Amino acid sequence: MRKFCAGDAEGLLAYLHEPQARCFLSLRLGDLAAAEAEAIRRGSSDEHVAIALRGSDRLIGDLFATHEEPDTYAVGWNLDAAHAGAGFAHEAARALFSHLFEEKGARRLYAYVEVDNAPSRRLCEKLGMRVEGMFIEFVTFTGAPDGTPRYEDTMQYAILRREWAS
Repeated sequence: MRKFCAGDAEGLLAYLHEPQARCFLSLRLGDLAAAEAEAIRRGSSDEHVAIALRGSDRLIGDLFATHEEPDTYAVGWNLDAAHAGAGFAHEAARALFSHLFEEKGARRLYAYVEVDNAPSRRLCEKLGMRVEGMFIEFVTFTGAPDGTPRYEDTMQYAILRREWAS
């Protein structure tokens, strides 16, 4: 895990050219120039963390943690599908959670996950997060072919510092 840099553009384009999860459709990148601008933008933000392979430093995904006063963070992740299922997201998210709880003083972390996003739901559960609720027709990321909104059912997962420590 590290900060984003301009050299991450190609890796960022690989998974944001056609995002797998509908919640990332608004982040779709059309070309390498757009990816370069996005990599630079993310590099100047403390909210985004790059997930890179140890040997090559090649970008394969990212995490985000958005601070909400006084001591809560909304968290999430996005991984290149070519690297899914290898444990990279779990390893990175565990490190992020530890950092947020132990160094940033977070009391609570939460994540929104669309009901049909089974890999993210499994990751939340593997991280010890619990389901706090389900929001029916909570948000729309895409429209139906006729242009009407398509609303998503979304689950909220969360974990408290005291739950992480135990």
